[in-house]
Amino acid sequence: MHTHPFLQKDHFLLGTFASNCSGGMTVSKLPGRWPADWESNLKLGKLLDDAGIDFMLPIARWIGYGGETNFHGYVLETITWAAALLAHTRRITVFGTIHTMANHPVIVAKQLATIAQMSNDRVGLNVVAGWNKPEYEALGLTLPDDHETRYGYAQEWFDIIQKLWTHDGPFDWDGKYFHLKNTYGYPQPDALPPIFNAAGSGLGREFASRNANFLFTPAIDLNRSKQEVAELKQQAADLGRKVGVLTFAHVICRPTQAEAEEGWQLLQDNADWAAVDNLVRLQFAHAQSFPHDLLALIRERFAAGHGGFPLVGTPEQVADGIIQLHEAGFRGTTLSFFHYADEFPYFRDTVLPILEKRGIRKKQP
Repeated sequence: MHTHPFLQKDHFLLGTFASNCSGGMTVSKLPGRWPADWESNLKLGKLLDDAGIDFMLPIARWIGYGGETNFHGYVLETITWAAALLAHTRRITVFGTIHTMANHPVIVAKQLATIAQMSNDRVGLNVVAGWNKPEYEALGLTLPDDHETRYGYAQEWFDIIQKLWTHDGPFDWDGKYFHLKNTYGYPQPDALPPIFNAAGSGLGREFASRNANFLFTPAIDLNRSKQEVAELKQQAADLGRKVGVLTFAHVICRPTQAEAEEGWQLLQDNADWAAVDNLVRLQFAHAQSFPHDLLALIRERFAAGHGGFPLVGTPEQVADGIIQLHEAGFRGTTLSFFHYADEFPYFRDTVLPILEKRGIRKKQP
């Protein structure tokens, strides 16, 4: 089994996040916000692929966050979304985001192995152990209150997938959460898909360190991030593994700083604050992804970027921000926009050449 092409990349990784969800990463009431329909995603996917962007990462959602817009109330399912995008692209890696509690590992293993064969090994897996309690209730599931149960289940779930992808022949599985008899996984992928995981709790980060190729964490304060990234890399190294640390960012790139700042303020003035507060409340109640001592700052950033690092300014300033993430030790970042397909071309034409000139990205053939 060879190394997945995505894991062979040696430049600063760039991807998009949440384009399968209405509003994307912007909790806004403004008209013209991202619709997340298939036509828009297909247009975006082709733009990203042609520009050499490395990956697309979706969010798996089943109900929205309420408010006037019901933010993330309209969502394309991630496995079918990934398969369709991969059929229309040539180079980009597309991830499926999977909730362990809601998806059987034998089915997920076969879905991804099938897509890997269809796409020349360009599919990845983003593992979610679970945190959104109302969403689990909407699926008729119970979200365990303790992280030990969530990650114990996720570990067994992931172990089964890995065995299905690598074990030759049928096997039985008699675990705590799964009891399988005479199961096997054919086809198997030619290369193990890259694994993403976002985790904030100690147990979550242990899970990511053991299993993921890349761990997602927010970049709220870059001085704090530099230390955090170093600790996360060391935690993986202590287990004999190499795990890259990724973050996510929101882009408002304009010809002048004043125009970019005006765009940021426009999002604040037209935020769906009821949806923002529902989102923040759920994140802080059931997840530990964000530092609780920075709530006020986080709330503002949730309105414009779902808590992502703000890249707001001219192309040079946006490039400077990405360089700062690189210097803090991050292996890459996702990018979101108010309207991805309308705004990405300006980023492509103005920011990417600066990143290439500064040596953290390579010019695409």
